[in-house]
Amino acid sequence: MLPLVGAELTPVQLYRLLLRCCRQLPTAAMQQHYRHAIRQGYVSHSDEDDPERIQMMIQRAVADAGWVLDKYNKKK
Repeated sequence: MLPLVGAELTPVQLYRLLLRCCRQLPTAAMQQHYRHAIRQGYVSHSDEDDPERIQMMIQRAVADAGWVLDKYNKKK
């Protein structure tokens, strides 16, 4: 479900992707925790202007989301 780490996403596309990824987490508590963290990260970085920094943050967020999903999917 996750795009390649090098894919060009806009911040809004990333936000939507990460919220969709939360649905794959096993419990409602985990889903709520990660939705809150995603929202906080999006709001706290909404004033970022540097396109290179934005793309770096997007790539990191996609990689981290993949790690979290793998971590919880291996426990099944």
